[in-house]
Amino acid sequence: MTSTADPILESLRTQLSGAVLTDGDAGYDDARSVWNGEIDRRPAVVVRPAGPQDVATALAYAREAGLDVSVRGGGHNFGGAAVVDGGLCLDLSSLDAITVDPDARTARCGGGTTWAQLDAATQAYALAVPGGTVSHTGVGGLTLGGGFGWLTGKHGLSCDNLLSAEVVTADGEILRASAGEHPDLFWALRGGGGNFGVVTEFEFRLHPVGPIVHLGLFFYGLDDGAAVLRHARELLPALPGALGVLVAGLNAPPAPFVPEAFHFRPGYAVLIAGFDGEEQHVEAVEAARSGPAPLFEFVSPIPYVELQRLIDGAAPWGILGYEKAAFAEEFTDDVIDVIADFLPRKSSPMSIMPIFALRGAFAEAGDDDTAFGGSRRTCLAGNVAAISAEPEPFATDRAWVREFWAALAPLSANAGGYVNFMAEYEADRVRTSYGPEKYARLARIKAVYDPRNVFHHNANIPPAP
Repeated sequence: MTSTADPILESLRTQLSGAVLTDGDAGYDDARSVWNGEIDRRPAVVVRPAGPQDVATALAYAREAGLDVSVRGGGHNFGGAAVVDGGLCLDLSSLDAITVDPDARTARCGGGTTWAQLDAATQAYALAVPGGTVSHTGVGGLTLGGGFGWLTGKHGLSCDNLLSAEVVTADGEILRASAGEHPDLFWALRGGGGNFGVVTEFEFRLHPVGPIVHLGLFFYGLDDGAAVLRHARELLPALPGALGVLVAGLNAPPAPFVPEAFHFRPGYAVLIAGFDGEEQHVEAVEAARSGPAPLFEFVSPIPYVELQRLIDGAAPWGILGYEKAAFAEEFTDDVIDVIADFLPRKSSPMSIMPIFALRGAFAEAGDDDTAFGGSRRTCLAGNVAAISAEPEPFATDRAWVREFWAALAPLSANAGGYVNFMAEYEADRVRTSYGPEKYARLARIKAVYDPRNVFHHNANIPPAP
């Protein structure tokens, strides 16, 4: 543990334009807090950099002091990768400046920006970057792992829309990675996670979206689960690929659009988001209505920024969380049987199984265009998450997640799952997610930009020998 009286640390304070926080300083507890309330780690030093040079200086200090390094973007990772006991945490929340060029349809944002911040800035011009589904997620972690959400079918993954990135390497070099500069690093950043450096700025391509889009939400009881999933299997190929589609096992929230009689009711939801006008969405809604009768439905125009935070309430800051995930080709009978069997067994009303339909523009990209872990074929990305405010139901549902995943994994197209949906980084799962060839390529690039594996608090890819 590094003492605050350490002359090297005092020297660090004088060298930085940003803040240095240690235990007892105002702001230290906020800086070390992360979304998952189960994580309570105490870094020796937290640095809130004012820019990339501060990051380079902090990394040099960590080398000299022999400290482990973690990087905190939005702090939303289930496993708490952002913070490390007794090490140095680079808290990028201080880097949240956003610049939008509506004519060029590009945006630049700092490495600590959240999707809520970026959406607000870009929607001022009716533009958007494909992001996630929880608005307080950090742009950095989501993009570096791939990044899918409502707009994935229309405009691809977040990483597909990355134009360049400012990166500070483990040795303190400040680089701009793009298709024309350090293309190997640029490829690795688009899906390879936080293995290759600290990204202090992202530059994205923007697309015309909103400000008003269309949402259809259909909620069904638990008893209809198998029938709903079979209907979803038939529905998905019939819907335009540009629509955003999410199928979820969950409890109905106590939201204004949910009839009071169904608040907290366990069941299944099918959500369809449309971005190309009301007529297209009406046709999709009618197709959805051709299946089992829902307990209730909500069909309405909605501001894009509200769509982006629609399920924020299901993932409040400080909640206890644990997750596992897997990819599946489709809702096969065996997959449906497993889901219908396990979903009713959850203990916490907050535990959830969101299943993202990856279609359209997602599947138009080549498998090797980016480092994204998983095939670019049309598929399903399923996530089983234990979420609770209380330790006892959380412990019960963590065991439920593990059993659920173990039953799904043999039926999966990629049992490694999505790297952003890993609460634990078992080495075999990370390797399985990327596949042997892509993993080997990432390991070779890692050996160039981080040969000492400084950035290992993540879905780690050790450097190739």
